[in-house]
Amino acid sequence: MKKSVAWIGQPLPRKEDDRLLSGKGCYTADLTLPGEVHACVVRSPHAHARIRGIDAAGVLAMPGVLAVLTGRDAAADGLQPIPFRPISPNPHEVPLKGSFPPFPALSADKARFVGEAVAVVVAETRAIARDAAERVEIDYEPLDTAVDICIDNEFGDPAAVAAAFARAAYTVRLQTQLNRVTGVPLEPRVTIAAYEDGRYTIYATSAWVQRHRADLATVLRVPEEAVRVVTRDLGGNYGARNNFYPEYALTAWAAKRVGRPVKCVLERHECFLSDDHSRDLAVQAELALDGDGNFLAFRTVNTSNLGAHAVSAVPLSKGIGVSTSVYRVPAVAARARGILSNTTPTSAYRAAGRPEVMFVIERLIDLAARRHGFDRLELRKRNLVPAAAMPYRNPFGLVYDSGDYAAAQERAAAAADWRGLEARRAEALKRGRYRGIGLANYIELNTGAPREQAEISVRPEGRIDVVLGTLSSGQGHETSFAQLVADWFSVDPSQVRLLAGDSDVAKVGGGTHSGRSMRMGAVVMRRASDKAIDEGKKIAADLLEAAAADIEFVAGRFTVKGTDRSVGLFEVGVLKGVYDESTPLPSFAYGCAVCEVEVDPETGVVEVVRHTNVDDCGRAINPLILHGQAHGGMAAGIGQALLERCVYEAGSGQLQSATLMDYALPRADMLPMFTTEISEVPSTTHPLGLRGGGEGGTTPALGAVANAIADALAPLGVEHVELPATPERVWRAIRQAKSVH
Repeated sequence: MKKSVAWIGQPLPRKEDDRLLSGKGCYTADLTLPGEVHACVVRSPHAHARIRGIDAAGVLAMPGVLAVLTGRDAAADGLQPIPFRPISPNPHEVPLKGSFPPFPALSADKARFVGEAVAVVVAETRAIARDAAERVEIDYEPLDTAVDICIDNEFGDPAAVAAAFARAAYTVRLQTQLNRVTGVPLEPRVTIAAYEDGRYTIYATSAWVQRHRADLATVLRVPEEAVRVVTRDLGGNYGARNNFYPEYALTAWAAKRVGRPVKCVLERHECFLSDDHSRDLAVQAELALDGDGNFLAFRTVNTSNLGAHAVSAVPLSKGIGVSTSVYRVPAVAARARGILSNTTPTSAYRAAGRPEVMFVIERLIDLAARRHGFDRLELRKRNLVPAAAMPYRNPFGLVYDSGDYAAAQERAAAAADWRGLEARRAEALKRGRYRGIGLANYIELNTGAPREQAEISVRPEGRIDVVLGTLSSGQGHETSFAQLVADWFSVDPSQVRLLAGDSDVAKVGGGTHSGRSMRMGAVVMRRASDKAIDEGKKIAADLLEAAAADIEFVAGRFTVKGTDRSVGLFEVGVLKGVYDESTPLPSFAYGCAVCEVEVDPETGVVEVVRHTNVDDCGRAINPLILHGQAHGGMAAGIGQALLERCVYEAGSGQLQSATLMDYALPRADMLPMFTTEISEVPSTTHPLGLRGGGEGGTTPALGAVANAIADALAPLGVEHVELPATPERVWRAIRQAKSVH
């Protein structure tokens, strides 16, 4: 078998798309188990209330209703709180300390946010279950909403920062509130649970089946071997599906109670209420500069609203760690605070924590440039960490391994035709529009679960099976992972089959988050492949009557060195290689975004007319897929910058954006054709040079869009618009500036 092409680096179309686009995908809601019944969660209408009693007698008398389960029933059956680890133990992240109350799957004493599960109805049909859930009578004692600080940590050198600010020629300050958003996956959350012969099987919209197997075993107080978690196709994730949701435990518990499989399909409004939200970060930050524009010091207070339960403080930690981004800042002081509130829990979502802090530092730089007469590009270039300084330890102790940040900025500015803006600005003004351009650099801190395992099986029928612990939610794993294995074995990618999403098959793994899938999966697949090839050499040596040391594997054949005697890969029988590795080492993908907007001053409508991204992933396995991920990330970032916001009513804690009528998402017709370019400066801390990809479209977008809007409105006297920069906010900012001037 002669190798005709190197598959790594090829922009192959995703092979899974034929299946998914032709209606042959299999999502959790598509599954039906024999004899299944349906569950509907009764959710609190109050943000904070004591549960004084639940009367289900009338509901239980309804035809078709099988059970009404409450928090007291859960406690009586010994259900444990949901295991949650809000603070990462990774030594390469800024360490946080805090105190966190338990998170019950079904609350027995209080409801702590609107939408929290307080009871579960099980019935013969979904319609009966929903009707019955509305009739469960619950005696609530409404309580005032409350806020409690659970994290309050300080980092850096406040004294050095104070001294730097005292001698600074210029200082700028920004106080901002980063808007809360939610993921809105295309596929609403679904769970199906069966209990048979002492074992639970859960089919769920889970992005991390190994973790959810362990968590479910803990809640149910059973060994992990008694739990199987399966996910087929997954219609969206980006962090929203990584954590354990109460429905996973409630359906499993109910299945055992009623003796039949239980299916729970959430409506879209339930997902708005109970899917993890994200962002919601209040920041007060300051930047000090000398007379030449050199950064002297940075200080910040970042307060993260964790919601009613501290599901994750990773966004807070990672945000603090890279809050100085790709810039040299001699002195820093940071305070990280996490608060509990009567709102939906927040967690990691697409580039967790980094878009917020990149927005802050990039807005500060633009404010400094405008107020004190610096060129925006030159001010950044002056303060970028130079390539010659790598590896570079940032002020919070994180070590950036490699990269050329100045080259990425120059490339992005050139691709966006930064210098040609003034002509476009003048043309727009003739049409009554104000045009502006904004730039934002970024860096990622990708860590994630440290352990991953790959199992490679070469089969005589001409197929290679790959078992891996990660799981695709649209990133093209079936294609890009196959390219790696096909390259190493000199086969066609169509001969490689990826097996993932079943905890009985992929028993070990860290799921898909923090840019870890390719970054970690590639290493264990490479080494498992090497083991399979080594096994093949031994078998080939026997077949060819040679010493194993004389066998080489080239172009898909095991050959006796210096001879024409050989045997093909699939002719030696079944080969197997397994490799398991744990590493906490992070990666630092980076890049630059440039956004260009036009603003209608009469309506406040902002139109993104051009958007450019340059992202460095270290090494591109499939450039086409990386471009696609950047496009999706840019849409997500622009959506947050202009539209998306989870809005709670003050005092009552009612979510006022709980439907797609109220929560605005970006549509294709409001986005431009994106320009994306890939940079490949190999990571020096990864065996294959990979950094991770997919987050870059989102991470710098907030800063780039906000800077572009400020640039467009500068002639009108507008210096800053809070996000999301909705037409109303922009319109009011223009009117306020006019009244001042």
